Parts: sequence; C-alpha cells; structure tokens
Amino acid sequence: MSVMPQRMEAPGAAAGPLDLSAKKALAASTIGYAMDGYDFLILGFILAAIGAELGLSLPQRGWLATWTLAGAVVGGIGFGILSDYYGRVRVLTWTILLFAIFTGLSALAQGYWDLVIYRFIAGLGLGGEFGIGMALVAEAWPPNQRARACSYVGLGWQAGVLLAALTTPLLLPHVGWRGMFLIGLIPGLVAFAVRWYVGEPKIFLERAKKPRATVPLQLLVKDTETTKISFAMLVLCGVQNFGYYGLMIWLPSYLSSRFGYNPLQSALWISVTILGMGFGIFVFGFFADLVGRRPAFLTFQAGAAIMVIVFSQLTGPLALLIGGAVMGIFVNGMLGGYGTLLAELYPTEARATAENVLFNLGRGIGGFGPLVVGALAASYSFAVAIAMLAVIYVIDIVVTYFLIPEKKGTALA
Repeated sequence: MSVMPQRMEAPGAAAGPLDLSAKKALAASTIGYAMDGYDFLILGFILAAIGAELGLSLPQRGWLATWTLAGAVVGGIGFGILSDYYGRVRVLTWTILLFAIFTGLSALAQGYWDLVIYRFIAGLGLGGEFGIGMALVAEAWPPNQRARACSYVGLGWQAGVLLAALTTPLLLPHVGWRGMFLIGLIPGLVAFAVRWYVGEPKIFLERAKKPRATVPLQLLVKDTETTKISFAMLVLCGVQNFGYYGLMIWLPSYLSSRFGYNPLQSALWISVTILGMGFGIFVFGFFADLVGRRPAFLTFQAGAAIMVIVFSQLTGPLALLIGGAVMGIFVNGMLGGYGTLLAELYPTEARATAENVLFNLGRGIGGFGPLVVGALAASYSFAVAIAMLAVIYVIDIVVTYFLIPEKKGTALA
C-alpha cells in the first residue's frame, strides 16, 4: 500500500505527534530560505554603496536585482526538475552551496559585468531553494497541517530579511558592501547539515521506485484543465513576486526621498513592515488549514489591494509604522500558501518541478517590479507607483476565483 492512502485512512494520525523527519525537513527548508531572504534584502541596502564605488547608474543598480531574479528563474526550472529525479534533499544541498559560494564571490567584483555574473549564478541557487523546500515539507507533513507547515518555511524568508534590516545599518559602515556579501558564505554550512541530517520523504521514495511515464514538465500541461491551473498559478506567483520586490527594493528610497528618513530610521520602519509580513504568513497558514485555500487567498488578495492604496496616502510617522505593518500582513501573508497549493495540485513525480518552475517564472515577472516601480516613481512619484500595485491584486482575485480549485485536506498524489 502506498504512503498516501495510509494517510487518508488514518485521519487520527494526522493530529498526532509529528515524527522527527518532518521536523528536520521543516528546519532545513526554513533555514535555507532564511539565508535567501537575508542576502536579497542586503542587496537593497547596499545598492547605493555598490553604485558609488563601482560607478553604476541607477538603472544598472536596479538591474542587479533583476539579474539575480533572472538567475532564480533558470535555477528554479533546472533544479526543480533535478529534484524530481534525484531527490529533494540532495538537490536542495546543491542549491544552498551554489547560492552561498557565489554570494561570497560577489565581494570580489571589480565592475558591473562581473558582479552581474556572480549575482546571476547566486540566483540559480536561490531559485532552487523555494520549490524544493516547499515540496520537501509538504510531503513530510500531514494534510491538516500542510498549509501552516509551508507557511513556516515562508517565515524563514521573513526572518532572514528582518535580520538583514536590523544588522545591515550596523555592519555596513564597518565591513562595507564587500563584507556584507562575504557573510553570504554562511549558508554553505547549512548545506552540509541538510545533507547529513535530513532524509527524503517516504512518498518520494515510493514514487522513485516506479517507472516514469513522462518528463515532469509535461505534467504541468498534460491536459486543458491542468494547463489552465498552471496558467493561474503563474499569474498568482507573478503578482506575489512583483508586488513584494516592487515594494521591498524601493521602500528604503521611498522613506528617504519623501520623508527624509536616514538609513537607521528606514530600517526601523521596514522592520515593522517585515514583522507584519511574518505575522501575515503565520496567520495565513492556520487560516488556510481552517477555512480552505481559496477563501484564504481571496481574503488576503483583497486586503493587499486595499492596503497598498492606503499606505501610499499616509504621511505621519506613526501612521506609516502601523500602515506598513498592516500592508505587510496582506501583501506577503500568502507566501506559504503557494507552496501548499502547488504541492496539492501536482503529483509527486512533478511536484518540485511545478513548485520551482511556476513560482520562479513568477519571480522572473516579479523581477520587473523594481524597474516598473522605479519608472513610475521617476515619472510621477513613489506614492503613485505604490498605489498602482493595487491593480495587480485585483487581477489576482479574478484569477483565483475563476481558475483555482479548492484542495483543503487533499492527500498528495
């Protein structure tokens, strides 16, 4: 008998204590994703210092983030497929090592193009980690706790960006932007821990014994219904990343240019926004396990559309602090939900491929968020640029309502 029917026949077991392998899978995925978040927000804080030393124009600085995300798209596709063939844990280790090494090498950059190369290759590793970690956790945790477990992985990213927001203003004056990149070598240690202490999920090991009827990518478009779902998930992942990166890359500049905040003040306000995002991710996981995936997504998408408009109109320090936290709840609260939904929509032999391909293609779309927000800010203002993000969340609502099926409590196929 396969693993999944056993889970369906024993609902009481789902509420019992988790085995150690599930907890190890969660820890490995969460820590790896935290390192990704730490590195990426550091880039936002040190762009000015990099640009000043290397003589980069504003568009070139924006393209550094975009090239990193472009690497994430390529890495997401490649490593996702490899993970469905060779295992979640083995390939997750490769992605963490690649990300760590080339983040550290970024400290050696002497100009724009060699830094672009380092950031692109580091992005390859970054792109692989999200989907593989989400697939690993989704396969290790029971159906009635799957959404919250995947949300815990999403919280890893928030922990990383919060750590970056708090430590970068303190460390940057002493170690410089090159020293900040060298810190990115630390995840390499995590890779060795993952490889030695985390095992493959049982459902993956069971499926690996069976011959493959087709390649993983084909299963994302195997029929009309699946193709519609894949398109819908691409839209959802694109909106998530476009809104997130469009806000987070430019939020320090918005606070500085409009309100005159210094780096330490900006770090405080951004930290509160990040805490709001973390709280939103935490709440979303429990909410989705309780009421279902579709109601949870629709609620948070509507909240995001409203709050970006509200935030763009705020002017007082306290209002910005509170408004940023509430905006963060809705804008990024859905992060763990994508891992859950993608895990439930696709079979084990294509799960990591679906997670990585669709989320990272969405991340590629999101890579244009900083460029679009920057262009709108240059033509109008940052306030207008942020308010315009409401449009993408309305698109999100329409796609979710008409194309995303409900999968609450579904056993993995």
